Amino acid sequence: MTPNRRTVVQTALKTALLAASAPLLRGVGVPIIGSAQAQGAASGATGESWQHGLSLFGEVKYPADFKRFDYVNPDAPKGGVVRLGVSGTFDSFNVVVAGVKGVIAGGVNLLYDSLMTAAQDEVSTEYGLLAEAVSHPEDFSSVTYRLRPQAKWHDGKPVTPEDVIFSLDSFKKHHPQYSAYYSHVVKAEKTGEREVKFTFDGPGNRELPQIVGQLTILPKHYWEGTNASGAKRDISATTQEPPLGCGAYKIKEFVAGRSIVFERVKDYWGRDINVNVGRNNFDEIRYEYFRDTTVALEAFKGDQVDWRTENSAKNWATAYDFPAVRDKRVVTEEFAVRNSGGMQAFVFNTRRDKFKDPKVRRALNFAFDFEEMNKQIFFGQYTRVASYFEGTELAARGLPQGKELEILETVRGQLPAELFTTEYTNPKSGNPDAVRANLREALKLLKEAGYEIKDKKLTNVKTGAPFSLEMLAEDQTFERIALFYKPSLERLGIEVSVRTIDPTQYENRLRNWDYDLITASWGQSLSPGNEQREYWGSPAADTAGSRNLAGIKNPAIDKLIERVIYTKDRDDLVAATKALDRALLWQHYVVPQWTYGKIRTARWDRLGRPAEMPKYGNAAFPSIWWFDEARAAKARARS
Repeated sequence: MTPNRRTVVQTALKTALLAASAPLLRGVGVPIIGSAQAQGAASGATGESWQHGLSLFGEVKYPADFKRFDYVNPDAPKGGVVRLGVSGTFDSFNVVVAGVKGVIAGGVNLLYDSLMTAAQDEVSTEYGLLAEAVSHPEDFSSVTYRLRPQAKWHDGKPVTPEDVIFSLDSFKKHHPQYSAYYSHVVKAEKTGEREVKFTFDGPGNRELPQIVGQLTILPKHYWEGTNASGAKRDISATTQEPPLGCGAYKIKEFVAGRSIVFERVKDYWGRDINVNVGRNNFDEIRYEYFRDTTVALEAFKGDQVDWRTENSAKNWATAYDFPAVRDKRVVTEEFAVRNSGGMQAFVFNTRRDKFKDPKVRRALNFAFDFEEMNKQIFFGQYTRVASYFEGTELAARGLPQGKELEILETVRGQLPAELFTTEYTNPKSGNPDAVRANLREALKLLKEAGYEIKDKKLTNVKTGAPFSLEMLAEDQTFERIALFYKPSLERLGIEVSVRTIDPTQYENRLRNWDYDLITASWGQSLSPGNEQREYWGSPAADTAGSRNLAGIKNPAIDKLIERVIYTKDRDDLVAATKALDRALLWQHYVVPQWTYGKIRTARWDRLGRPAEMPKYGNAAFPSIWWFDEARAAKARARS
């Protein structure tokens, strides 16, 4: 499961909102067999059996005639308002160019539906939303979706196969990231009144049918029409014209860059279908933007915001001891993250010569004193990341063996020899002796890479150029992290500058690969797949807007990525992913940071939720929550 193309310097809430925006870039590796109960009438287009859901692990949980998901409250009241705080700003509602042009507004995903929607109590399983059924041949060379006859846009016009084809073409043409993600879809065609078929560039890529189902569907007639002033709309440009959608919400009002209000569509076509029962309960969802994180916290404490996701360990330890918390009007709660893992790290831009040598990159890891940072800044709440799939069973541990070793043997000559004999570990500090030993090791590695200290500056022996490094960020929250790291790097003779810029500038510099060191994260689902090309594949290194932020161009890693994508079963996927993980770790493309494994939340006690939350839904907010008037009345009485 991957987040949208934003770094972790954003608030956890903003990251969650963007990650929820479809099309989701989720790795979905080992599908796809539908429920036996769904395999009834054959598809006229393909001759294959129709299914109501797709699962990566065999049988889907819910039968074709299921009424609702088990984890929702079918009697959840509709009504009320929920106010959310978001850091930053926005200047666009166009999801097609999100992350490429402009800054997309939070919650825009509420406007749209996709062909399928995820079940939050199953791993990588999806059921029909816009599509009532799906069919694919046994070799996964194509997939056909059949749209629901009642699916319609907010202007009353039906959702059509032409809309689906237009949507795919638009994302592929105007968004580099999605162009790569959907690159294996070579043809989309209408094969029936409500049927659309996607043909792939070859058989065997088992996740492609489900990837297509995650596509956000856009209205062709709207985007090919004109706006209120008569100007033709341009789907390749940013826009602040509220777009036409088909989802549960539409834009009611907004103040550019400051706030946006979504209102529930009372005659929403999908209100009563099984996958939506108990969901979309708030009449209004409001997003308030804050340029300063301290102001955002104070707004929550002042009851200007109902829900807050806290990404600061310091705030979690010290900022939630105010009267409303003590008298239970504000509830603090943590939700375990079980559906994903990943890597969060300082990332080197290996497109630049000074970072091309793995010894240089490894040396800078020795300079990072995580243990002291965790103690001083994070109140001891975090653990160190030691895998690109941290938090999942896919993380490589110990030495390679069994099937994983067999896979690595196919690229042994292109990998560091230590990979086969030594377990990857991060350097440990936390006390002066360990710090000094790590800095000595760092200097040794730098010397082997062709550097030496001259006049207290780390200098390239061949060129005489001093080693300088800019740490780039877009959020002041992470500026203190960079400033903590800076003195250790300076002790190695490195000239370090720390620069924090606004989100728009930051995005532009990332698109142009104009940085030395940034902080970034890559989310991973429990079933990685095609998105790994976008993260680490050689072609993505030269694709503007891709998630290959490190600029990785490594034939061995390319081969291991393909091995992950074309696995045949779960055991094979686990082994192939661990092999890929190990290869990435031993190239030292990043300095791993930290992880927590839970989502920290605080809310004013006027919101209701199911008694049992879905195992893989994290907080599942706001989709299955509701405004609880009785709870709100009790909270008012306590005040």
